[in-house]
This record gives sequence, C-alpha cells and structure tokens, in this order.
Amino acid sequence: MEVSTRKFYPLRPIQRWLIDTHFNKAKSTMMNIGGLYKLSPRIDIHHLADAINEVLNTYDIFRCRLVFHPETFELCQTFDGKVMPVVIEEWTDEEFTLIQKYLAEPYDLIDKPLYRVYIFVTPSANYLYADFYHAIMDGVSAAIVFYRELDKIYRGRTIKRTPLSYADFVEEEANLPPETLAEGHEYWKKMLAPFDPKKHLPPVDVHGVAAWTQGNFEYEFKNISNEFFRDNRLSEHIFFLGACMLTMAQITGSKESIMSWIHNGRTNMREMRLMGLMLEQLPCAWDFHEDLSVGEFLHKLFGQTQISMLCRKSLDVVYSGGFEDDCVSFIFQKGMNGDLILGDMPIEVVYMPPNEISAVENALDVEIEENDKGFYELFLDYDAGRYSEGSMVHFAKTYDEVLNRMKNLDARTDDILGG
Repeated sequence: MEVSTRKFYPLRPIQRWLIDTHFNKAKSTMMNIGGLYKLSPRIDIHHLADAINEVLNTYDIFRCRLVFHPETFELCQTFDGKVMPVVIEEWTDEEFTLIQKYLAEPYDLIDKPLYRVYIFVTPSANYLYADFYHAIMDGVSAAIVFYRELDKIYRGRTIKRTPLSYADFVEEEANLPPETLAEGHEYWKKMLAPFDPKKHLPPVDVHGVAAWTQGNFEYEFKNISNEFFRDNRLSEHIFFLGACMLTMAQITGSKESIMSWIHNGRTNMREMRLMGLMLEQLPCAWDFHEDLSVGEFLHKLFGQTQISMLCRKSLDVVYSGGFEDDCVSFIFQKGMNGDLILGDMPIEVVYMPPNEISAVENALDVEIEENDKGFYELFLDYDAGRYSEGSMVHFAKTYDEVLNRMKNLDARTDDILGG
C-alpha cells in the first residue's frame, strides 16, 4: 500500500466555521473576497505578472488545499498544492463589459486552488482581478499584505526576510495545551448563555425570500465627523461599537445587547506579516439595566474587549456553537477599500455589484469606514430573506441618532434607550 507523504493540518476554528457557513449556500460566492482593479496605462503588465507569480510562490497560503484526511476523513488542509500562475487574457471592451459580472465564481473546495488572479488586456484599459477564498485569506491579507509585497517586487526589491509560514502558525495554534484554553471557554459560554436570536436580532419583516439572499444598504452618518474624535481622543472603534450595541437594544426593545465584533487577529509584527486568514469574530454583550453615563459605558466596554482579546484562542467553543451564524457582526475599518498604489502608479478599484450567485455570510454585517471628507459611512450587508431595505433604513437612522446623543459623554444610557 502506498503511504501518503502529504502533511495534514487541522482547520483553524474560524476556517471550519466559514466553510460550514458556506455550505448553507454552497454554489454562492459568499466567501469570495478581493476584487477588480483598473491599472494605470504605465504599468508593465508582463512585469506585473512576474511580480504576482513571485508573491504566489513565496507564501505557502497559495499552496493550501482543503482535503479529507485519509484516516480520520475529517476535512483538513495541506500546503503542498501546485501554485497556479497569473493568467493574462485579451478581450474587446464589449466582451469585457459582458464578462465582468461572471468573474466571481464559486470555488470547488476539495483539493483545488483557493484563489484566482487574472490580468485582462482591453483596447481601452488593463485590469487586475484578484479573488481569494475567505477561509484562507482575510481583508488585511488581501488588501494590505498581498499588495505591499507585490509593490516591493514590482519596484525591483527582493523579499529579504524569510516569509512567514501559515502552516507553521496553524500547527502552533493546534498544539496549544487544552488547559490554557479552559478559562476562555468558560468566559465565552457565560457571555453567550442568554443569547436568543428572537431577542437579540432586529425583528424579521420579510418572508418568502430565499435565506442568505444578499442585501446591501449604504448610509453616511449626518451627526458625527472625525473632528469629534480629535477633540475627545476617544477610540473610534469603541465609540461606534458601543453605539451599535445601544442601537440594537433600542431596535429590539431589549435592555440587553449580544452581538460580535471583528478584530484583524494581528497583535504583533509577526502576525501583521502573515499571509492567510487571521481575523477573529469576538462576541460582546451588555446589560443596559444598569444606567451609566456614556463615558462610563465606553470605558467599561473597552475593558470587556481587552479581556475578550486575551480569550481569543478559546473561540473554538463559539464558532462550533452556532452563535456566529445568527448574530449582528460589527467591524470598523480605515483605509481598507480605497485605491491602491503600485510602483507610484494608481490601481483604481472597480465596483462589482452583487449578482444571482452572491450571498450574505451573516444575518447582519455592520461596517463603518471613514471617508475622505472626514465623515463616516455605514455599510449594511444583510440577509434579504429576513430584512427589508426599509428596516435597514430605520436601523441606519436610529444608529445616527444614537451617535448624536452619545457625543454628550455625560448622557445616560437609560435616556438614550428611552428609559
């Protein structure tokens, strides 16, 4: 009998949860991240292709394959797959317009490449399309680490340091002693014990639409700008997270808010350089029966997030328990979705609208970004099988009013929630 020489690595808990979530709508692109970029005409596409191929061959995440373990039959991962080089294709402008909405395709998950990179040449412009499966790459890897390394190589610099291995990171994490995780497991179980989707999610107001149908709504907050944070030296992340929790309590008519927030999973320089899926989705909970000033609430909420970060290696109990499938998820980002620079030349992001195979990952994702005018934009990705656009408009306006009232740090949470 031939003995396999492949080395098998377990899935990280968040990888397993993302893949399990995808199985809810397996033929969708809910786990595709990346996008389409219009290149400066001064960019040498063949030099660019060589630079991309060097990045792909340098980092082991691009050799990642999902496979079934031959002995346990558990879904796991290997890092010995063949690197698929960038593809250069030529199209007419008319053809390229037609194919754009079909660029994002579902991934075949078992023992297949989990990324796609193309360069498209058209008479009017050249484009780069880079798409990654979310269970191997997160936004920081796709939008920052990948393009940072690509820019260095395009400029003629070599990657001098030894590239960090995602396989090594997975193995180190898998070998953590169980006793080091036990306290964190109890922390998360206690926090999530009261969670009830009927109580801690916005009321469902849509019926008869397929589950996980993607809905999008955008809104610019009218009542707050970055000047407020410069004057008060408050954490934008904690302020907007606290406001989201108050908004959820107000909309649900509950004095409790239980949801989650996303951290990029990188807490040191080593982790900042890793190419792979590092983010974590951490639960947060608050009981508003205790009336606090806004300042007190934010201070205590910050403390909770710090404790949660200490317990993030124990999140397996959260991901396996089903909580993340049915909760509101919050993320605050700066500088993640803007245009990129490659060799001092611009790469312009091209908007790709959802299509018939798009799907949403969570019941409701709440994303906030600062725009170039110093204001904040709210992006809601929601399950249109549960919620109407009207309910999202109501959510956004309620959120805006809560932010306005929270600018008075002496205001009481009871007053914001209406007593």
